[in-house]
Amino acid sequence: MRAVTPQEAVAHPNWSMGAKISVDSATMMNKGLELIEAHHLFQLPPDRVDIVVHPQSIIHGAVVYRDGSVLAQLGSPDMRTPIAYALAWPGRIETPAKRLDLAAIGRLTFEHPDERRFPALRVAREALISGGGCPTVLNAANETAVHAFLEGRIGFLDIVDTVERTLEAIPEGALDSLDHVYNFDRTAREIATRLSSRRNSTSSTARMDLS
Repeated sequence: MRAVTPQEAVAHPNWSMGAKISVDSATMMNKGLELIEAHHLFQLPPDRVDIVVHPQSIIHGAVVYRDGSVLAQLGSPDMRTPIAYALAWPGRIETPAKRLDLAAIGRLTFEHPDERRFPALRVAREALISGGGCPTVLNAANETAVHAFLEGRIGFLDIVDTVERTLEAIPEGALDSLDHVYNFDRTAREIATRLSSRRNSTSSTARMDLS
């Protein structure tokens, strides 16, 4: 994974989502961000939201009820469907998305994520539990690090490491106003940019020493 290139990271097998979100999918930071979203949207504590890997990208979310039954939302992996839902809510509108053919798909599989290989899940969960400005810092640092990766300034595994080091560098604090949001966001981007620049300088020096 250390040698993953931007071209490889954005080549999602099922979705066409743009470079940034595709990289988030490759690091699994997108699931970490969705964990934070689910907490706020549905008022669920972090320990009541589970993340599973589903290679077919057909089931996009599921709710487990107290009687053990599960309701799942299924659909073709096409961003036009959720966009149309957002535009038309609470109604529904036609989309050009391919209709789901479960018989053709044949099999739906799931597995637990490996948080050792994908530490973004742990980092995101810790940021959510810490609360305050930590999720804002997480998001800003991740956007900055992904941008640096796409430009070839840091490696794939440096993305989450940069996010975690940015979180460690900024004291936890309350998030009581938009000014707090802007301040956490700006500071996180500044620190993540500096960390990315140092990594780029170190990598360049290493290449020079080896040549």
